[in-house]
Amino acid sequence: MSDLLAALSEAIDQHPEQAQALWEALSPSDQRQAAALALRLGRPGLTLAWTTDPLLRAAAWLRRGEVAAALNDLRGVPSSARSAVLTARALHQLAAPEAGAAAQSARRLARVEGDSGALVAAVTLVAEQELLAGTAPYAALRTLAEGLKVAELTGQPADAHLLAVLAAAQARLNPRKAAQTAGKALARSEARSPARVLALQVLGQPEEAAAQARTGELAPVWWAVMSPPPVPS
Repeated sequence: MSDLLAALSEAIDQHPEQAQALWEALSPSDQRQAAALALRLGRPGLTLAWTTDPLLRAAAWLRRGEVAAALNDLRGVPSSARSAVLTARALHQLAAPEAGAAAQSARRLARVEGDSGALVAAVTLVAEQELLAGTAPYAALRTLAEGLKVAELTGQPADAHLLAVLAAAQARLNPRKAAQTAGKALARSEARSPARVLALQVLGQPEEAAAQARTGELAPVWWAVMSPPPVPS
């Protein structure tokens, strides 16, 4: 990482009002990296200002719950597991009838492509949908196990967002275990991220969760799994 990009990283995290001037001083290649960095550090507005990459832009819009804008950026993007996961997430935020099928389709495509990142994102979304549907938490636990297996096979730490959703599922069965998992998610999460907000919710820290969500421009749909499940009719 160049010195300027390192300085920008600190500004994005601590002093976002200074980030634009630093970004303008970067080389074109560093500017492209900066857009992805801004999203990872929970500043989707900066990502949208700094890139024309449709996948990055769609991900940033979805952080904010602006589904129409996300789908507009995804229009015409070549089919891939990454684009399929983002489309499925957009349909999920719309509560579209086809959202579940889209998430499962993205999951299958990620397996075919061998895209571990997309697969983890897809199984996380499927598990969220299962929890929101009021399905027994065991279904979500089985779904998330695939994402944990991906981490094991690739030698990477388990994804923070997956762990946060796992904690939300465990909270319905074993609050103590849920708190342990949420603690791991919190430690691995970036500030202002969906993973951090959801982990804080599981840990019973709603005020800090709200502050993180506000500065991260997050839509409430990202922690909807903490709502009570629907009562079967």
